[in-house]
Amino acid sequence: MTALAARPLASGDTVEVRRVALVQKIGENIALRRFVRLEAQGRIASYVHGTRIGVLVDYTSGNEALGKDLAMHIAATKPMAVSREHVPADVVAKERAIAAARAAESGKPANIVEKMVEGAVTKFLAEVTLLPQPFVKNDKETVDAIVKAQGARVNGFVLYVVGEGIEKRKDDFAAEVAAMTRG
Repeated sequence: MTALAARPLASGDTVEVRRVALVQKIGENIALRRFVRLEAQGRIASYVHGTRIGVLVDYTSGNEALGKDLAMHIAATKPMAVSREHVPADVVAKERAIAAARAAESGKPANIVEKMVEGAVTKFLAEVTLLPQPFVKNDKETVDAIVKAQGARVNGFVLYVVGEGIEKRKDDFAAEVAAMTRG
């Protein structure tokens, strides 16, 4: 039993007791694959888009509508992190290497190539982080501007998409048949 499964819920049951009850009720096995326990620094807002995307946002100040709007924005744009400081260093390094390879092919001088790489990395970070993105409800303003206008701050978020991270088997039926006929 994992640490999560042994953790008591507000009802007094453990996650494992609830999981077993659901398995018995619906007749399908349920396995916990991903989870996050948030201890909010501010308020928590949630949003579920259909049955495939779920978002939790931890934000300080602002009103409930801001939290819901932020969660909806995250579900729509699927950012990687709140700000550029929160993007993993290995992701930035990989993007920098890709940009450097592209820029090197241009045949421009080294100082120009360096500026091209920095520009590409800056653009990448603006696309994959929450705060610099254009707000989905008003693309004339950034998320950062909307948040600051309400005197709020985004502390973090969690985004789950059903099926994300599951490796799908790639069967080559023709190869299997050919192998069986040879053997």
